[in-house]
Amino acid sequence: MIQPIMYTVNVKMYYFSGDTINNISARALEDTIMRTNIGKRCLSISMVHTKTWMIPHRTIFLVAQVLLLDSSNNMSSSYRSRIQEFKVALSEEKLDLKALRELCFSGIPFEGGIRALCWKVLLNYLPLDQTIWISFLKKQREVYSQFLKEMIIQPGIAKANLGLSREDVTMEDHPLNPNPDSKWNNYFRDNEVLLQIDKDVRRLYPDMAFFQRPTDYPCQLILDPQNDYETLRRRVEQTTLKAQTVDRSRSGVTNVSSPGKALNLYPSNEYEVLPSGCEAHWEVVERILFIYAKLNPGIAYVQGMNEVVGPIYYTFATDPNDEWKEHAEADTFFCFTNLMSENRDMFIKSLDDSQCGITYKMESVYSMLKEKDMELYMKLQEQNIKPQYFTFRWLTLLLSQEFLLPDVIRIWDTLFSDQDRFEFLILVCCAMLVLIRDQLLAGDFTVNMRLLQDYPISDVHTILAKAKELQDAS
Repeated sequence: MIQPIMYTVNVKMYYFSGDTINNISARALEDTIMRTNIGKRCLSISMVHTKTWMIPHRTIFLVAQVLLLDSSNNMSSSYRSRIQEFKVALSEEKLDLKALRELCFSGIPFEGGIRALCWKVLLNYLPLDQTIWISFLKKQREVYSQFLKEMIIQPGIAKANLGLSREDVTMEDHPLNPNPDSKWNNYFRDNEVLLQIDKDVRRLYPDMAFFQRPTDYPCQLILDPQNDYETLRRRVEQTTLKAQTVDRSRSGVTNVSSPGKALNLYPSNEYEVLPSGCEAHWEVVERILFIYAKLNPGIAYVQGMNEVVGPIYYTFATDPNDEWKEHAEADTFFCFTNLMSENRDMFIKSLDDSQCGITYKMESVYSMLKEKDMELYMKLQEQNIKPQYFTFRWLTLLLSQEFLLPDVIRIWDTLFSDQDRFEFLILVCCAMLVLIRDQLLAGDFTVNMRLLQDYPISDVHTILAKAKELQDAS
């Protein structure tokens, strides 16, 4: 197994207008480092506040510590061998899924787009038979383009060069039509969902510059000035809801605000305005979630889904292979849909108490802890620390809010490669508890709640190793 070591690197960073030194956090630094040669071999990153220099032209210098595969400038021979193993496994005409899972379980290399490719296979998107990949991907991307055409369009507007004509606003269907089947009625209902998605995706990894940057491959179908499609961003800006704006979280209605606030959701200076013809990565994520909500009205959009789709899109949109990177949006949509097909029951409140619901999953963490560490289990029970106080977020968001993005991606390498990925997630949660058992046994209710809601261990390799140990001992 590859042993990471600590390495110190000086980093030059550019920051956006309006940023301050205090806003340049570890995540922003991580985003910058990951685009360097060093970052490509990076396992995790921590900020070291030794010195910061402000210089003209909005540039700063920072010192950071980076966990690398080795301390030399050259890739270690063991890591090169591991990359070669992946290349051999992925060169087979028909992939051996079992062998690939075993290989991915210990982490997937970024180089050559290996991670992005493996995730597409592990999430049951790409078929195991490589000979049909070209035709399969062509078909899937055409399907996604059709979704864009059908679902991101204002009723009453059609695209002339597709052979469609503008539909007149008549007495049968108009913006005030109360008929549930009215296109306008559906449009206004969709706006309520869109406003919640928009609020969430704009703050996706807020300290990380990536999602605010323009994508290299903006959606031409949406941005083409020759057509009549509108961007979701413009739709949000032009939306005035007649009723109150409701924030819908996984637990139900959480916040109700006045209609006036919907008119000015975001200060004009909160995000840098991109030039015409450009769109930020967060807008791509917004589009993916909106289409998912339209296609899955039973669940639609629930707060937190943005945290699940974010790492998938980031992995695909930073693929070094441009041929794959160009289609990151469509590929992310289908991979996210497949992942949600396994995970969606945890987002549906009516299923909470069923065997596939979130309550059962949270109790499973404590059941496993009881089996592995009775003393710690009894301590948490005595303090009345219920699993829903902290495991709800751990489980529904796949730990995406507990660690920095590179560490989340590393955890997901292992989760995706395990055949019973959500069972292994329970093992990971149990391992997280066992690893801080001494602190939990010594702490009172307040101290322990702080530990569990702001998990203190950042070394995900230790956590994954403990989870594997628990799995092998079962």
